[in-house]
Amino acid sequence: MGDVAMAVPIIAALLEQYPKVKITVLTRAFFSPLFSELNNVTVYEADVKGKHKGVFGLWKLYKELKGLHVDMVADMHNVLRSNILRLYFKLGSIPFVQVDKGRAGKKALTSLTHKVFEPLKTTHQRYADVFGKLGMPIDMEKANPLPKMAIAPSTKELLKGKEQKCIGIAPFAAFDGKMYPLDLMEKVVHSLNKTSGYKILLFGGGEREKTILDKWERNFENSINLVGKLTFKEELALISRLNLMLAMDSGNAHLAALFGIPTLTLWGVTHPYAGFYPFKQDPQNALLADRRQFPLIPTSVYGNKYPPGYENVMRTIAPEDVLSKIEEMINN
Repeated sequence: MGDVAMAVPIIAALLEQYPKVKITVLTRAFFSPLFSELNNVTVYEADVKGKHKGVFGLWKLYKELKGLHVDMVADMHNVLRSNILRLYFKLGSIPFVQVDKGRAGKKALTSLTHKVFEPLKTTHQRYADVFGKLGMPIDMEKANPLPKMAIAPSTKELLKGKEQKCIGIAPFAAFDGKMYPLDLMEKVVHSLNKTSGYKILLFGGGEREKTILDKWERNFENSINLVGKLTFKEELALISRLNLMLAMDSGNAHLAALFGIPTLTLWGVTHPYAGFYPFKQDPQNALLADRRQFPLIPTSVYGNKYPPGYENVMRTIAPEDVLSKIEEMINN
């Protein structure tokens, strides 16, 4: 989710700076709403679990894409599937440029024994570099957030009630290493709820997360669990209208940043230096685990690897600090 979301503002900037360019985005059908507000963009579904599965499925996909008469290919993923597609496109002599993920730098940054603790190129800039190599350099200073989306009537009905500022909270992450402990997050929600000044919108997915957020919704009258109640496009539109998003180093942070929503991120064993900081967010809008106590941070790029004793690094971020930062950001 995050990787795709980070590509959106770069593609938007490309279209703004090169208005005659037409883009075909190859991605999963689920992600189509991310590109629905962009002109001159068509989404082509990659059915990697069906007809495009495996080497022969990718050959079929290549033949389909070739039929679209594309002039060049920007590979912003650089994984096994796209590497196979690159070999196929070489047969047709179609320019094919892949993103440089900076794997060596990330390995040094996350090393437990020979760490090089310095900021790496941002993922947004890496994506922009792909288009630069294709002859279309992008001025990142002119890359702007997307405009707000229209909220569906059904969403307005879900949110009806007294007028309150809307805070989105996305308490989950793909890996435990970058997820704020749920008992601490519940304290944050409890304190926000007590003020009665905010409508707390809870984001997540899947039955386990739904069960947890259902409990919070029952316990905190100013909260709404959104799991299973909105389509992805409806969720995006709602995110675009938030007053603030609180999230981990996760996809929801990138979705909010797409629309210029003030986004407070909490970081555990990952770190902004790896290049995944949300688009054009103030660097001060991040609360990091204490590196004085846990000097090996970051221990991984994705939060899936950490040494013994690093299970609770995020407990060094106090709920009171989260609440103070929310108040600062939302009243700024």
